[in-house]
Amino acid sequence: MTTDWLGLKDQVCVVTGAVGGMGTKICGDLAAQKATVVALDRQADPLNKLVNHLKDTENVSALDVVCDVTDEASVQRAVAQVKAAFGRVDVVINTAGILKFDPLEDLDYATWKQVLDVNLNGYYLVTHEFGKLMIAQKHGTFVHISTVASDIPETYSGAYSTSKAGVNMLSKQVAAEWGMFGIRSNVLEPCLVKTPMSAAFYADPQVENGRKELTASKRIGTTQDIANAILFLASDRSSYVNAAALPIDGGFSVMMQNQIPKPGGRRGFAETH
Repeated sequence: MTTDWLGLKDQVCVVTGAVGGMGTKICGDLAAQKATVVALDRQADPLNKLVNHLKDTENVSALDVVCDVTDEASVQRAVAQVKAAFGRVDVVINTAGILKFDPLEDLDYATWKQVLDVNLNGYYLVTHEFGKLMIAQKHGTFVHISTVASDIPETYSGAYSTSKAGVNMLSKQVAAEWGMFGIRSNVLEPCLVKTPMSAAFYADPQVENGRKELTASKRIGTTQDIANAILFLASDRSSYVNAAALPIDGGFSVMMQNQIPKPGGRRGFAETH
């Protein structure tokens, strides 16, 4: 893939949750496209190391901004830093997120609020504050990481599905209200993708193989699959894509009927009847 095709060179791209597998991968791929990368995270030292690495390996402009996306003042300071450094923002990619497992009957309110604060309120604050800059400059693109579990509940995972369902609607609302200002907003819905958050699920080979069988593509997704889709949605190659929710799930979402048993197996049944 060439930098010319996506046209991301020198675009000011903000990535939240930059320290970690998915965020770091996205920052790296944006830098490889010669975008200007603004990495946001709460972890100052790893964040600084990431940005220095991007500068050294890709020879791009990059900025590390220590930011707590759940804190309004912190997000406002981040916007001010980006504006002071570059004068604009072209793309904001919301990746920061947490997952807490609990049956609903055991889920305490503090944990419920914590997940919503990071996964939904944080997305709102980042979108709201950077959105003001985008409205003023009359252009901008948001890409939000959601999940297939925003449409189908991830059982026993507390507020996770609820928070991500809220992200989906937030993105649609942004597109509907701010499209007139030249702003786009889309979500990715990964599922059965191996990330640092989901790595423990794949420690058991039997679990991984079972999950592969649930997909049409018969494989587990990677952070590269997510990054590829983000690059597309961040670029003007998707300029007429707005308010969309793109599944990154290897076809998992179309395989429900295939899981229903039939005598002799579904293919075998079809071949003998």
